[in-house]
Amino acid sequence: MIEPLIRDLLVNLGEDPEREGLVRTPDRVARSYKELTRGYDQTVEEVVGQGVFNEDCSEMVVVRDIEFYSMCEHHMLPFYGRMHVAYIPNGKIIGLSKIPRIVDVFARRLQVQERLTSEVAKAIQTVLKPKGVGVVASASHLCMMMRGVQKQNSSAMTSCLLGGFRTDASTRAEFLNLVQR
Repeated sequence: MIEPLIRDLLVNLGEDPEREGLVRTPDRVARSYKELTRGYDQTVEEVVGQGVFNEDCSEMVVVRDIEFYSMCEHHMLPFYGRMHVAYIPNGKIIGLSKIPRIVDVFARRLQVQERLTSEVAKAIQTVLKPKGVGVVASASHLCMMMRGVQKQNSSAMTSCLLGGFRTDASTRAEFLNLVQR
């Protein structure tokens, strides 16, 4: 149970867990962490469901500015940002709302941005077997903003390019141009 751990944490911080403002904090924190890490209880297959369709389409599909929230596994502090996901169909397309759901499966876990970006790309690759996948993420990390180097205006960018996005310079350039607009 998380509640006794949070109660002990409060005591170790020098707080009184019986103080009016803190009495229900262990329960609130437990519920909060459950929500923030709900990705452990989800699979890509569950969130995609019946959302893959046969379609003779070969042009790039891009979903931009997917907001995400995650928790740094090193400090258990939030990081948040936007992700851009693209793929080139190979006989199958996915319902557009399924792409942000896939992002959330991986974002709602203890995470590092580099792995999050790669996991989303690999999941799209596994589900659709497209000609290529491109994912770019930009995020602000509270572990860099509130502690350590304390750089409030810093952000991190990561990318994962698979298939044609990695091997074809014009495909890669088209994708990066679309997400930079």
